[in-house]
Amino acid sequence: MSENRPSYLILTLVSLASLIIDQVTKAYIDRVMDLHQSIPVIRDLFSITYVRNKGAAFGFLANTSFRIPFFIFVSIVAVLVILYAYRKLRKDQKLAQVSLAMILSGAVGNLIDRVRLGEVIDFLDVYWKTYHWPAFNVADSAICVGVFLLAIDMLREESRQKKALSAK
Repeated sequence: MSENRPSYLILTLVSLASLIIDQVTKAYIDRVMDLHQSIPVIRDLFSITYVRNKGAAFGFLANTSFRIPFFIFVSIVAVLVILYAYRKLRKDQKLAQVSLAMILSGAVGNLIDRVRLGEVIDFLDVYWKTYHWPAFNVADSAICVGVFLLAIDMLREESRQKKALSAK
């Protein structure tokens, strides 16, 4: 293995930690709450609300007959692309390593639900009075945070490359 390869320890630890938190929270919600039950946490802002999502973001493709094979296929492709991209990172790209590990864990977390249940357990409900963001879960959060961190890393990488070129 090349000395400039990314750390697979980061990939393993971040992915496993996030995946465990995702699966434990979903199992807990499924065990202690009734479907559609809601527990207010911050009035007019945040509740724990147990819902199940048969589709993707915002219920996309929820009522199609091919949704489960489609989402499983897309998830597997995403996992393979993430692993390939991870392999291409340099050792010093720690933020990108963490971000791809988070995205990977989110994809796997929701894939587990789709294979096991045919749908995804969501429970984080953010809203303002009557305006609701669709409920989501830890896996969704890991994907979003991972994408945000990856965007930051890409901007930093672009800046590093510009500085390197101007130094020549």
